[in-house]
Amino acid sequence: LNMSSSVMNLSEHLSCPLGFGHYNAVDICILETVVIVLLTFLIIAGNLTVIFVFHCAPLLHHYTTSYFIQTMAYADLFVGVSCLVPTLSLLHYSTGVHESLTCQVFGYIISVLKSVSMACLACISVDRYLAITKPLSYNQLVTPCRLRICISLIWIYSCLIFLPSFFGWGKPGYHGDIFEWCATSWLTNAYFTGFIVCLLYAPAAFVICFTYFHIFKICRQHTKEISDRRARFPNHEGDAAGEAGHSPDRRYAMVLFRITSVFYVLWLPYIIYFLLESSRVLENPALSFLTTWLAISNSFCNCVIYSLSNSVIFFKRRHKLWSVPNVF
Repeated sequence: LNMSSSVMNLSEHLSCPLGFGHYNAVDICILETVVIVLLTFLIIAGNLTVIFVFHCAPLLHHYTTSYFIQTMAYADLFVGVSCLVPTLSLLHYSTGVHESLTCQVFGYIISVLKSVSMACLACISVDRYLAITKPLSYNQLVTPCRLRICISLIWIYSCLIFLPSFFGWGKPGYHGDIFEWCATSWLTNAYFTGFIVCLLYAPAAFVICFTYFHIFKICRQHTKEISDRRARFPNHEGDAAGEAGHSPDRRYAMVLFRITSVFYVLWLPYIIYFLLESSRVLENPALSFLTTWLAISNSFCNCVIYSLSNSVIFFKRRHKLWSVPNVF
């Protein structure tokens, strides 16, 4: 009788968002647990690898973009560590605090960390834009001191923008509600959602689209000029040198564009669902869970892109040929 009552109590507090219910044999949400445990492991292992590479290669610290890449890696690593909370909840390990507080703190932390990642991507695009459009004054504009201030402001801004969630403004955006209290008692608010979108998602998207549009416009124009000169002077050595000098810039811009594209492809379903749920147009626990953890999987996808892109982590010696100094 006691065992039956304990199982019923667990069932009341256990939420299986994908709708398969919990299984009496093992008394856990199997599919949800597999998804979260796998993502948690991949995110932590991947970002630890990125951080390890940066710490083992001191030369990488001379490049300005590495400040933002490392910040993003640390934020994503903390995302993986934070994911241990819903994992333990699914496996019925008590967090030792009230469920509502656990839910609020976890939702706030996840939102802040992903905000830092998004802001870092926007800053990386601005850094690329300045390096390509203002190569002569770049070193005066982008200094280590200013980079540290910028990163500090990113963390402060991210912490402040989601702070109203503790004062009754509504859920800060975390869905995929593993905790029963999150799913039933902590609702999203259309005004708070609009507040977050207007102050975070929309500005970051605009900055990234604006900067990368101009970067690729400049790169395409430069490539066209090189092609025209080579057509006119096929034996001119200077053109080949110029092409070699700007090729890494174009390649690196493509790498960062892929990172940004993956970020928004993974986050777009989440943002759309966030807006729809806040407006009470759509409420679906399975869709909520899938869009949330699809977005969180970006913390691992960034590592994959870094690892497969020689221009980002495994720098080749050709960076010495770059025409723009210290553009990383």
